[in-house]
Amino acid sequence: MADGSRGGQGGVTRRQFLQAAATTSAGAVVFTGCQIPAREFMIQSRPQMAEDILTGYENYYATVCRACPAGCGTIIRVIDGQAKKVEGNPDHPLNLGKLCARGQATVQEQYHPDRLQGPMKRTGDRGSGSFLDISWDEALDTLRGRLEQIRRQGRQSEVALITNPLRAHRHFLVERFAAAYGLQWHALDLTGEAPLREAARRAFGSEILPEFDFQNARYVLSFGADFLGPWLSQVHHSVEYGRFRQGDYRAGQFRPKTSPQRGYLVQVEPRLTATGASADEWLWVKPGSEGLLALAIGQVMLAGGAADAEGARLVGGPRALDNYAPDRVWEQIGVPAERIRQIARAFGTQRPALAIGGGTVSTHTNSTESLTAIFALNLLAGNIGRAGGVLPNPGPAINGLTVNPRRDSLRDWQSLTERIRGGGIQAVLVKDANPVFDSPGALRFQEALANAPFVASFSSFRDETTLMADLILPSHLPLEEWGDDVPDPAPGFQIHTVQQPTVRPLYDTRSFWDVVLTLGEELGSPIREALPWPTFKDLLRERIRPLHTEGRGSVRETGFERFWVRMLQQGGWWDEGRTGESRQAAAVPDVTRLTSTFPAPQFDGGDRDYPFNLVLFPHNTLGSGENAHLPWLQAAPDPMTSATWQTWVEVNPQTAREMGLIEGDIVGIETPRGRIDLPVYVHPAASPSVLAVPLGQGHTSYGRWAERRGANPLDIVAPVTDQATGALAYGATRARLVKTGRRMSLPKYEGTAESVQIEEFQILKITRDA
Repeated sequence: MADGSRGGQGGVTRRQFLQAAATTSAGAVVFTGCQIPAREFMIQSRPQMAEDILTGYENYYATVCRACPAGCGTIIRVIDGQAKKVEGNPDHPLNLGKLCARGQATVQEQYHPDRLQGPMKRTGDRGSGSFLDISWDEALDTLRGRLEQIRRQGRQSEVALITNPLRAHRHFLVERFAAAYGLQWHALDLTGEAPLREAARRAFGSEILPEFDFQNARYVLSFGADFLGPWLSQVHHSVEYGRFRQGDYRAGQFRPKTSPQRGYLVQVEPRLTATGASADEWLWVKPGSEGLLALAIGQVMLAGGAADAEGARLVGGPRALDNYAPDRVWEQIGVPAERIRQIARAFGTQRPALAIGGGTVSTHTNSTESLTAIFALNLLAGNIGRAGGVLPNPGPAINGLTVNPRRDSLRDWQSLTERIRGGGIQAVLVKDANPVFDSPGALRFQEALANAPFVASFSSFRDETTLMADLILPSHLPLEEWGDDVPDPAPGFQIHTVQQPTVRPLYDTRSFWDVVLTLGEELGSPIREALPWPTFKDLLRERIRPLHTEGRGSVRETGFERFWVRMLQQGGWWDEGRTGESRQAAAVPDVTRLTSTFPAPQFDGGDRDYPFNLVLFPHNTLGSGENAHLPWLQAAPDPMTSATWQTWVEVNPQTAREMGLIEGDIVGIETPRGRIDLPVYVHPAASPSVLAVPLGQGHTSYGRWAERRGANPLDIVAPVTDQATGALAYGATRARLVKTGRRMSLPKYEGTAESVQIEEFQILKITRDA
């Protein structure tokens, strides 16, 4: 049974209970971590909770960061009932007190002037932005009525719920609701890492992403993975990279560094990233050829006897990769054969050696095959389950939670778009997703959505998809609601982070998860039985209770209430002793297909008409556009160009001279799918054959700081896919440059003087011979 009554005759309904609780989410607990003196808590910690009091004293509350999918632990500083500052939780083993810029901007989102302040219904044409404020009762009645009508018609499968990828009990709740009602659930993450996950499954035999143990590695070979930028878990990787670089550094309570040697990093990629700029060696390769390079390195290791015996057996024996000898494939890669052999010898002899891949490697038609080849280098290095190598992660600590949250492929998304366009979808419900902006322009998703009979959005901001809604039911923001998270990937052992409300809801919003539970009660059987909890907090308490009875991990108390409070104070629960080693024995790698012909990358657009590879990359702070509404993150300079508030295209200096271009010139970037106009940034490390453009800008509706700024490069990307997973291959489009004769001043922090090489410091330049 859940904690609390479900109500009944003479009681209160779930909707009435939530209405009474809309201004307070009682139960938050003050943080008692290691970095704040005990005397501060003796003065400031009271029985009342954050959202119930107004006080001039400071209070600190542990929760989870929702600014990106990493799942870092955070501490919120609250004064007078308002969140003032966000920092990393020093007790949380994922980020150890560190936090990136996106996490810092959480408070800016909380008090954003363009937040939606209550439910609304459309009064004008769809997409016109004309809405009327309504009550929550009217909004819930409208939504429930629509869902009941569809169910009476037996068309539940014609309801589409679109979310971002969910984890932990948010995933658990939505999955149960979708199954009980019978609707389609779609998770939007078209620029995610689906090929990486499939390649990890093939190479390591597990559905769970492993921990790449940077801190204990001596030699790291990274293919496209900007792990010091927005890749998987930026803060966690940055902390481990610091230890990797500092040699004998042993601080830290979780898996302290064991190797006294300073690590050596080689970064392989077609566009220089912050990770590439921090590397000891940077290696440019032709886009889509990274997997071929990995196979050539593997061939040298096998032929030279440097490969681990078991790893060699798994890939097919010492001669399995002879077709990929450097002398045979170097021209396809763009790296001289001797250079490939040098890297292979270093990787094969400097143990522990670690090979990782992702980022730009995940954007091609052969991404899964490339990443499988890259990860197979770890088998040849014999580093699986060893310090400095690939550490298998365990599953979630709580039974019933998924280990690999659902993500729709481009194929799935194309199918949904056509169903909406053709009238096969009766209602579209959207939560924390913006498919109008995030879908390739070639899909024309906005046009399709205009044909949907009913669209409801649970967004807190008027983004492009919300603008198309008939009904808006704005959700609480992360500082106002309950939740939890299981990091993916975890740091090699089990973690369960708890999210608690740290301030009162600022406006007349509701927790989406509580709204789902309300709908479950009011829609009746079988949904009511599938969702028996009065609130999402009750669901969390009941489902987390087994962690208390197991008596292990970082929180151990005699009673559940004491356990719950301690868990909230600490920011979660973790067990360093529950690692993924048990999974390692059962893992069965599937890498034998590496011996077959490696698939060449396919591109939309011919070389003659479109001479450049279009390389798109997530913005360091804006991501793919989800954070573009926050001015702190708009103003945060790109680490390589220092550009802010704008989209730009990185052009090689030689290419710029040949076309008569200088910084700030506006050029048209044309592909077979369309055109966008962008200012030029002349980059000395840009390849002559590559045009690099950041994602994140180009919003037409998302608040005053995001709208009409830059361009969305997904508008000109071809809807081609990775052959194995069906994921969007957004690096598989070719482009050309067209002069416009217009100019603008590119906003950036660096000066306009050209870099000049002096004797002590070398400047990296890319030429056509590279």
